[in-house]
Amino acid sequence: MITRFFRKISIALTLIMLFGAAGLNAQTLDEAITATHNEQFDKADQILQSLTKSAPSSQIYYRLGENTMLNFLSDTISNSLKVVAAEAKQQFEKGIALAPNDPLNYVGLAKVASYLGDQQTADQMRLKAKSFLPPYKKVSKIPNPQEYARTLAKLAESYIVFDQVDTTQAMPYIREALTIDQKNEMIYIIAGDLYLLKNNGSLAIKNYKKAQETDPKSPMANMKIGSIYFKSKNFGAAIPYYEQAVALDKNYAPAYRELGQLYAMAARLQESKTNYETYLRLTNQNIPAKIRYAISLFYSKNYAEVIKNIEEIFAIDQSRTYLNRLAGYSCYEQGNYVQALAYLDRLFATLPADQILPKDYIYYSRTLLKKNLNYSKLVTELERANTELTAIKEKNESLKGAAKEKDKVNEAPLTAKVNELQATIAIADKDLAKAYESYDKAISAKDEDVSLIQEKANSLYMNSRFAEAADTWKRLLAKGKDSDDIYLLIGKAYYRGKEFDKAEEILNQMIAKYPDQMQGYLWSARNASAKDPDSKLGIGKQKFTALIEKASSDSVKYATEIFDALRYLGYNALQSKSYDAAKDYYIRMAKLDPKNKDMVMQAHTSMATLYMQMGEYGKATEYYKEILGLDPANAQAKSSIQYINALQSSAKPKASPNEITGVIKDKSGQPIAGASVRVKDTAAEAWTNAKGEYKFTMPEASTALVISAKDYKSIEIPITKSRVYNASLGK
Repeated sequence: MITRFFRKISIALTLIMLFGAAGLNAQTLDEAITATHNEQFDKADQILQSLTKSAPSSQIYYRLGENTMLNFLSDTISNSLKVVAAEAKQQFEKGIALAPNDPLNYVGLAKVASYLGDQQTADQMRLKAKSFLPPYKKVSKIPNPQEYARTLAKLAESYIVFDQVDTTQAMPYIREALTIDQKNEMIYIIAGDLYLLKNNGSLAIKNYKKAQETDPKSPMANMKIGSIYFKSKNFGAAIPYYEQAVALDKNYAPAYRELGQLYAMAARLQESKTNYETYLRLTNQNIPAKIRYAISLFYSKNYAEVIKNIEEIFAIDQSRTYLNRLAGYSCYEQGNYVQALAYLDRLFATLPADQILPKDYIYYSRTLLKKNLNYSKLVTELERANTELTAIKEKNESLKGAAKEKDKVNEAPLTAKVNELQATIAIADKDLAKAYESYDKAISAKDEDVSLIQEKANSLYMNSRFAEAADTWKRLLAKGKDSDDIYLLIGKAYYRGKEFDKAEEILNQMIAKYPDQMQGYLWSARNASAKDPDSKLGIGKQKFTALIEKASSDSVKYATEIFDALRYLGYNALQSKSYDAAKDYYIRMAKLDPKNKDMVMQAHTSMATLYMQMGEYGKATEYYKEILGLDPANAQAKSSIQYINALQSSAKPKASPNEITGVIKDKSGQPIAGASVRVKDTAAEAWTNAKGEYKFTMPEASTALVISAKDYKSIEIPITKSRVYNASLGK
C-alpha cells in the first residue's frame, strides 16, 4: 500500500511536469510556492484555489493549508489563531479525503493542533502520518525517497510552535531526513530553524549555508542567516546577507521588507524608506502587502507611520476592521491613550468575539489604566479639598454678628473644585471597572495566566481597591504560587481594605505554612490591633507580645519587627496611663539598635510624649534635646521645646501665625507614627506621634509640605491659608 502511494505521487508529479493539467502545469504550482516564499499569501491562495478546481490533489490542499498557517505566522497581530487554524484544518482534511494515505496532511493537522495547544491530538496525527511511512531501514526500497525525507522534515517542523520547539522529538526526524536526501534546500532550512531555536546559532548558520549550496539561486538561506544577526541587533553583519538575497532574486520582496525594518531600527531612515517602497512596488501596492508593511513598521517602533498606513488602507477598504488592533496598539505605544481607546473600542464593536485576541484585552486594560494614571492623586486631592471645605464651613458657621459677613470665606470656588473632582473620578471609576473586566477576559483566555493575575492585582492595590486586590492575588494560590510573599500581599491588602476577618484567616494560613516568616506575625498583630482599636479585647497586645517572644531568637535580624511591636505596646500602655510599663517599652526601643538613628529618635520622641502626658516637662525637654543632638535641624523637637518653655513660664502659649497641625493616616484610616512632615526646600520638619499627630512652626513664605513615611509613597501638599493639614499616605 505504501509503495503504491509513493508511486502514485511520483506518477502524478511526472504527469504534471510533462503535460500539465487543463492548462495548469507544474510551473503554476511553482508560482504558488514562490508566492508563498515571497509572502504573497493572497496570490498563492488564489493560484492554489484555482488548482483545486482544475486539478485537485492532496498535495495542493496541503499547500493551501500550509500557506494559510504561514500567512498567520507572518501577522499574528492582525490574524486570529482560532479562525486561521479552523481554515487550515479544513484544507488538510480535504486533502485527506482525496488521499487518505498521504501523510503530509496529517502532519498539517498535527501542526494546527500544536498551535491550539492540543498536544494529544497533535501526537495522534503524527502517529497517523508515520503509519503511512515504511520503517526507516526499508527506505531505500521505496520509489521516492525524496518525498519520504520531506515528510520526515515536515514532521520535525510540526514540533515548532511560535518560538518554542521540542527538540528531543524533532531532531531524530531531521537527522533521518538529511541522511536520506542531502540535496533538498528546505530540509536544511528546517534543520537550521531547529538549531536556532535550540540556541545553537553556529549549527543553524551551517545548515542555512548548506541550503544555499544545494540551491545557489534561492535567496531564502541568506534571509535566514541575515535574520539571525538582525535579531541579535548586529545590523552590520545582517545587511550583506539581505543584500545577497536581493542579488540572487531582485524580485524577492521579503528581503526589501527586512532591509526596510533593519534600516529603520538602525535609524537610517532614508534607506529604510527606499527599501519599503521597493517592497510595496514588488507586491503591486496590494493591501495585504501594505498590511505587512505596517506590521514591519510596528516592530521597528515607527508607530506614527503604522497609523498613517492603516488610515490609508481604511480609506480604500474599511472591511479589514482587525487593523484597528494594530492602530490601537501603536497609539498606546505612543502614549496617545484616548486615540488608542477609540481604535480598540471600534475593534471590539466590529470584530466577531471569536476573533478577539487575549492581547486585545490586555492592551485595552493597560490603555484604560494609563489614561487614568493620576487616579490616586485625584482621590487624594478630593480628600484634601473636602477637608478644607469642611474646615471653611465650620469656620463660617462659627462666625457671629458683624464678623459673620466680614470674615466669611467664599466657599464657592472650593465647592466647584470638589464637584469637578467628583465628576472626573466618577468617569475614571467606570474606566477602571472596564479595565479590570477586560483583564479577567484576558486571564480566562490565557488559562489563568499568572503574570496577568499579578498585573491586575497590583493595579487594584495601587488604586486603593484593596479587598479586590486581595481576592485577585488569592487566585495565585490556586495556581500553586503560594509563597510567603503572596500570602503577605493578600493579608496586607485585606487589612488595608478593612476586611480584618479575611486578613486574619490568610495570615493564620501564612504563619502555619511559613512559621519562621516574622512579617506574618507582625501583620497578624497589626490586624488584631485594627480589629480592636480601643484595646477592649486586648488581642493586639497579645499578638505583639507573642511577636516579640518569637522574634527574640534573632533580635538583630528581626529588629524592625520587634521595634514596631514595642512601639505599639508602649503606646497601648500610655493610653491606659500605665506609665512605668510604657517607659520600659520605650527604653527597650532605644536600646534595640543604638546605631539606628531613626529608631533612637522615634524612641526619644515616644519618651518625650510620655513625660509630656505625665506633666514632667523637664524630662520631656531632655529627650527633645537628645533628638536635637542627633538631628540639630529637627523642627518638631525645636517647636516642642518652645511649647514647653511657654508652659513653664505660666503663660498660655500663643499659637504662632505660622504654626500648623494635622494628622497623618494610611489609606485604611490608621494613624502613621513617625511620619515626616517637612516644609519643601527647607530643613523645617516634624515627626508624627503615636496618634499620627504633628505640630510645628513653618518658615515664612513656605509653599508646600512633603509628607513621607517608611513603606509609603511620599506626597506633596500645597500650603494655603489653612493651618490644619491632614493627609493619608498610600503604599
